[in-house]
Amino acid sequence: MSEHKDTVPTMGISELTRPAILTAIREYDQIGQDAFLDRYGFDKARAFHLRYEGNRYDSKAVAGAAHGYLTGRKPLKASEFSGGEATVARKLRELGFIVPPRRSPAWVRDEVILACDLVARNGWRQLEDTNNQVIELSGVLQILPIHPSDLRSDTFRNPNGVARKSADIASQHPEYPGRPTNGGRTDKLVLQDFLNSPDQMHAIATQIREAALSGAFKQLPVPQVGEEHSTDLGTDENDGFSSREGSLLRRWHYTRERDKRLRDRKITEFLRDHDRVICEICEFDFETVYGERGSCYTECHHVTPLHVSGATETRTSDLILLCANCHRMIHRKSPWLTPDQLRALVRSGTKSDAR
Repeated sequence: MSEHKDTVPTMGISELTRPAILTAIREYDQIGQDAFLDRYGFDKARAFHLRYEGNRYDSKAVAGAAHGYLTGRKPLKASEFSGGEATVARKLRELGFIVPPRRSPAWVRDEVILACDLVARNGWRQLEDTNNQVIELSGVLQILPIHPSDLRSDTFRNPNGVARKSADIASQHPEYPGRPTNGGRTDKLVLQDFLNSPDQMHAIATQIREAALSGAFKQLPVPQVGEEHSTDLGTDENDGFSSREGSLLRRWHYTRERDKRLRDRKITEFLRDHDRVICEICEFDFETVYGERGSCYTECHHVTPLHVSGATETRTSDLILLCANCHRMIHRKSPWLTPDQLRALVRSGTKSDAR
């Protein structure tokens, strides 16, 4: 059978155990890839590789050899089973190993912002995979806490992939003379944002890149397979902050707003001049409504967006205490309302947005 033909797993594959796979991996490490493949009669894997402790292994060969470590069993020959997605890859994942898919996950907004920024700075022309800026961006994309390692293929955001994305973006530009490539909807939306608000989008891209390289995003966990980025403030498409800045700056911003130490310092500072904690916009008093349960309860809002302030150390003067309603109203549309604008809106009693 062909290595890439997905068939129902043979009984031999279904019998594999994690200890048997680990034993085969140790043998692979001891004698090296070429000798291992030659010993068991396998070709090098073209699509699926097992990842373990930072190393890559030919998944089908490891599975075949591991079968020989089972009591009363012999190693499986390459012709005796399929090594595709529905067989070896699935079984190895069931045993707790990482076997990335052939294709990497689709590009998300944060990644496209960085790529679009690069294309814009290149005069809206695509770049080659040998370009130093493309190689640098490839490195940045690979450290962003967006996609779980389980979903990253062996070519995840490599220079060739970045170069192809630059072509997708460049060919969607209104002045592109040729036929557009098959770019995605996100490519078109981000491109339009750059055309409408170039300074703001360049600032956002700069902040994402600098935060990634400085290690500021390390505090953000990488979502597990099946999880989506979310916040208590919501991430729907009507949320101007999430739709314009992307998920990373939003998550980083909310993480800073929810820093308990900063929140406590801000509350302590506020209580020096006030009897109790209230919303600094609408003056809602949680303690009056909820009693002791509402004492000192509040949310903090970081007044200046991160793509404007940069990776500066947050001070209490950068924060304002808000009730949940006012906090959501500030974040609802981009650009954000300033505290004074929202305060005026509340006092006016109108439903119109402050401009």
